[in-house]
Amino acid sequence: MKYCKKIIIHLLLLTMVVCGITGLIGYIQQTAKLTHLLADEDTKELLRQQQIPEEMYDTFQEYEENSEFSRFHYLTAYLLTEKTAQEDLDDFLDLLCQFHPQNIQAMEHMESAVWEDLQYFPIPLSGSNSDLETSFENSWMFDRNFGGNRGHEGTDIMASINDRGHYPIVSMTDGVVEKIGWLELGGYRIGIRSPNGGYFYYAHLYDYAREFQEGDEIKAGELLGFMGDSGYGPEGTTGKFAVHLHVGIYVDDETGRELSFNPYYVLKWLEPKRLSYSY
Repeated sequence: MKYCKKIIIHLLLLTMVVCGITGLIGYIQQTAKLTHLLADEDTKELLRQQQIPEEMYDTFQEYEENSEFSRFHYLTAYLLTEKTAQEDLDDFLDLLCQFHPQNIQAMEHMESAVWEDLQYFPIPLSGSNSDLETSFENSWMFDRNFGGNRGHEGTDIMASINDRGHYPIVSMTDGVVEKIGWLELGGYRIGIRSPNGGYFYYAHLYDYAREFQEGDEIKAGELLGFMGDSGYGPEGTTGKFAVHLHVGIYVDDETGRELSFNPYYVLKWLEPKRLSYSY
């Protein structure tokens, strides 16, 4: 009997050891995959693409209300895992925060720089002419060839009426004017740095609402200028393409390198948040 008890005890201990080793191996495999994912440059590429259904950002805001994680944490976790349930995202974020706190902080910074300061869609509704509509598609990294082959780092908002100088453009965020004036590719453009670090770039303007200077403070919804077709040549060049607004979003990563982000999903989320102007 004593011999049998010893065997049983040894078997239990062996089982516990095997289970512990199995659990440890699984844990190591999880963290190894996580380390590989975060070390890979493809991670930043996923963040740059910002492939997010417009309703998901609202869902992440709901998750944030009763969680230690911010909506930017959830957005990052969703982009990396494509999971949507809060429990699944929480498990992933727990591992990130435990083993890679600096990585998750860097990714949260990039997401908050893109999303935190957004308030208004850049083209207001017309309060006087319902025919003045706009449209846009996901043209992220479509081929462009003026000045050399490159990917399209932005979203083009097209005018239903090809009339330069008619559609007003407003700032999507609060911020400070960082760049102003002519660019060969962008024509008359204005670049605004928002409080959380995002750089919002508006290009191909017909003209400006006033004589902006670098360092001027801007309020969300403030009139910046009017949609046009400037660019693709020396200063004053127009008519190389249809009237539209090119929107670009850029963020500096932890090394100071500027990364472009896909504005399409941002604009889809902002589309219901439109001011109304009389034009």
